[in-house]
Amino acid sequence: MNDEELHIRFLKAFDAANAMENIEIPIDLRLQFYAYYKQATISSSNFYNPNDPVDIRNAFKMNAILQVKDLTPNEAKLAYIKLVNQTLIKYKINHIKPI
Repeated sequence: MNDEELHIRFLKAFDAANAMENIEIPIDLRLQFYAYYKQATISSSNFYNPNDPVDIRNAFKMNAILQVKDLTPNEAKLAYIKLVNQTLIKYKINHIKPI
């Protein structure tokens, strides 16, 4: 799959993830979505500032981002797509088709 095809699949996965907004999904799974999305779109190297004061919610977000910081944007896109598909299956979300 080329970069353009991957990006199109990633955007479809993002739409699918947004459609899961009202479904009860554990916060740790939501943090994984967040981290992969950020790494795929802005890369943690442009996001992380160890001198910023953070509250607890931002600390959890930062931890999630640090866990994926070594992924390339394309690797993060693939991981995001895979996570969306796994979530759709695990939580039996039938009104959204896997990507």
